[in-house]
Amino acid sequence: MTVPLLLIATGLLGLAVGSFLNVVVHRVPRSISLSRPGSQCPACGHAIRRRHNVPVLGWLVLRGRCADCSTRISARYPAVELVTALLFMAVTARLVQLDLVAALPAFLWFVAMGIALALIDLEVRRLPDSITLPAYPVLAALLIVAALVDGEPDALLRAGLGALASFGLYYLLAAAKPGGMGWGDVKTAGLIGGMLGFISWPVLLVGTATAFAFGAAVGIASILAQRANCRTAVPFGPFMVAGALAAVFIGAPVAHAYRQLLLGA
Repeated sequence: MTVPLLLIATGLLGLAVGSFLNVVVHRVPRSISLSRPGSQCPACGHAIRRRHNVPVLGWLVLRGRCADCSTRISARYPAVELVTALLFMAVTARLVQLDLVAALPAFLWFVAMGIALALIDLEVRRLPDSITLPAYPVLAALLIVAALVDGEPDALLRAGLGALASFGLYYLLAAAKPGGMGWGDVKTAGLIGGMLGFISWPVLLVGTATAFAFGAAVGIASILAQRANCRTAVPFGPFMVAGALAAVFIGAPVAHAYRQLLLGA
């Protein structure tokens, strides 16, 4: 498959996955089955017609309102679908550039999982075990296949060590200051460490540093805007996910520039 066709395919897949992520984000925190009942309006309970379930287009056709009760449908739904599609395409292009196409299924799973976790953490301040724990065997299996296809056992070793290192770092932070770092963050950190470690150590380091930089920047901005104080709890999951995704794209060049700066070259 050519690169343009691969990008189109992953973009369409992203739209479909984004639609499913909307279901995950709504139902998982409320302990509702993902399969039953089918898609329905949360206000009136009427089933959503299949033609209205088409990602993005369905929302546009309905003009953002339920076809039965006219209750407003949040713009978050098409936004999640569109962002997921764009991220799927961007990650695909980046992995092609890095010659890591065999790892594409793992990274697409990771992107989808990260979007769901970030949105849930923003809404309910929790990173559910029902999402993080199953991701460990799934991502491990996908990375093992990728390493075998590419003949890169070193990448798999880095992934394992990266997962342990990242998990350990966040575990120490959570243990040192109870309530400051959640255990959901610790479990998510292991997944992020494994995925970024699979690419390289510099990418893992940049991803970790960027997460804390994002968190610090938002925290300081919130304090200056008088929307928070030093004791205000802030969900850290979105910063972890954002830092990890940023590192996939800019981790290597940032690490190289930093190394050049230290060496004075």
